[in-house]
Amino acid sequence: MRGNDQQQGHVFSYISPEQRVRKDHPLRPVRAMVDRVLQELSPEFSKMYSKVGRPSIPPEQLLRALLLQMLYSVRSERLLIEEIDYNILFRWFVGLNLDDEVWDATVFTKNRDRLLEAEVAKDFLRLVVEQAREQGWASEEHFTVDGSLLEAWASAKSFQPKNKKGSPPPDDPGNPTVDYRGEKRSNETHQSKSDPEAQLARKGAGKEAKLSYSGNLLVENRNGLIVDSRVWEATGTAERFAALEMLQEIPGSERVTVAGDKGFDTADFVRECRSIWVTPHVAQNLGRRGGSAIDSRTTRQAGYALSQKTRKRIEECFGWLKTIALMRKVRHRGTLKVDWIFTFACAAYNLVRMRNLMRSAVPT
Repeated sequence: MRGNDQQQGHVFSYISPEQRVRKDHPLRPVRAMVDRVLQELSPEFSKMYSKVGRPSIPPEQLLRALLLQMLYSVRSERLLIEEIDYNILFRWFVGLNLDDEVWDATVFTKNRDRLLEAEVAKDFLRLVVEQAREQGWASEEHFTVDGSLLEAWASAKSFQPKNKKGSPPPDDPGNPTVDYRGEKRSNETHQSKSDPEAQLARKGAGKEAKLSYSGNLLVENRNGLIVDSRVWEATGTAERFAALEMLQEIPGSERVTVAGDKGFDTADFVRECRSIWVTPHVAQNLGRRGGSAIDSRTTRQAGYALSQKTRKRIEECFGWLKTIALMRKVRHRGTLKVDWIFTFACAAYNLVRMRNLMRSAVPT
């Protein structure tokens, strides 16, 4: 019998989002891990908000919504709010019932900016890593470091001379025509008017130079989980300085190893690593003037070859962050904000990776 296309709305609804999300949905274990982290962060949230006044969007719901934006590659917060409004799965993950009103996009952004001013992202990542260590998924002895350029939210036209006093009126005030031919531009003489902290950088010789930040990761070698992250201005030495800063914050007093590419094979980096009780297992740059800073005492060890083999996992982290979490071109300005959102994206990657590890541990 053919059913009728009857489009009459029901007066009452007795189905909750919890009932509509299947029991084996991939987001369920992620939601469980996130709820545990948010429960531990609850005392910190209480310190951030006033005891009086109009209630804000709960920070727990804000962070769950931001996670959805990264997990599902939603390119803007306005689209995210729209998705939460009509997507039952999104409502369930955030913690909204079907009848709850969804926030305005502008209100969401202003409430999110309050979290950007706090150390919430660092604490969130730390608590996620602690859960991984409880399960034995994260190594505490063997690590890999690397960095990659994150394109800034600023156009090439905004990169103007620092001492520029005046300019002729543009032919189009909204999008003026600019001719850079014959003009030498560098970070010493020019600065972006949109994002002054962004630096002009290129990935390699012959590549296009873009306004960028340097995103840096410290990854453990057992399962490729991100342990720490840093965003620095894109200078030639940012990767090495950021790596040393992250290595110094590794808990414990035992000697650890760190793998890296040829860019870390410098005498200063190797010396600094050994001074903080870290054995550098970085790739040898035999073409460098003066030779490699890594000698046979290190390369002949079996652990060196293993570190070189497993260090490639860090590229998977950068690949996910740039393609899925949309970190290839960040949508925030300023080092602090870019560092916050990059760190939070690292936590999102860990949650997905830990969910997969959880699945593989369950016998079939």
